[in-house]
Amino acid sequence: MTMKRYFLTVRYRGTSYAGFQVQENAQTIQGEIEKAMAVFLKSPVVLTGSSRTDAGVHALMNCFHFDFNEDLNPKMLYNLNAMLPSDIIITNLWEVPSHAHCRFDATERSYGYNIHIKRDPFLNDRSWYLPYNINVLLLQESAHIILGKHDFTSFAKRNTQVSNHYCTISVCDWTQHASGLKLNVSGNRFLRGMIRGLVGTMVKVGRGKMTLDEFVNVLEAKDNTMADFTAPAHGLFLENIEFPIEYRP
Repeated sequence: MTMKRYFLTVRYRGTSYAGFQVQENAQTIQGEIEKAMAVFLKSPVVLTGSSRTDAGVHALMNCFHFDFNEDLNPKMLYNLNAMLPSDIIITNLWEVPSHAHCRFDATERSYGYNIHIKRDPFLNDRSWYLPYNINVLLLQESAHIILGKHDFTSFAKRNTQVSNHYCTISVCDWTQHASGLKLNVSGNRFLRGMIRGLVGTMVKVGRGKMTLDEFVNVLEAKDNTMADFTAPAHGLFLENIEFPIEYRP
């Protein structure tokens, strides 16, 4: 029987996991899903992920693809989810063209980063507690600086294994809400640690510890020792991934 390719979307709370991608001797999102699918389908399944998230990062939507030689129906998700930990849930499953690739064919990725300024035990692992005065207008100005195509070497962690550091950012805005602040950012790709580096450095601007000109200098320097990577992982959410229309369910 001809192998069929499937896309699978998933939501997860990353608090208890060493990241998205499977690792030796560590509990990961990919590892938990592969383990459950191998039992449920009675056959090993190798998943390819769309966007890697670090330890502690959450996802409202992430995507895998895999190949399998039988017809699979979304109705199986109820039973498959029953085999997964309660902090991971598969939300959809559908067949795609055999050449579809959930990482290389993604057209846009969207993230959110949450900051709360008043102590709240219900936000401890989902938002960065930052009890300081922050100038939101300066945050916005720093966010708008990175719109468009730039080399983001300064905001990528070391040992980021990519051929280039150029990303095109289509959305970058801070909004205020009842608990604090949220950064909404979308782009064609993101580098390892990039959003947390941007958040930490923008917060320095918002707190008056860095000028907008200095922020521009950090971006243009292509030197990641100049950026601030202190924003914790638990404030970051992968929120959406867009694909060509022919890949959508």
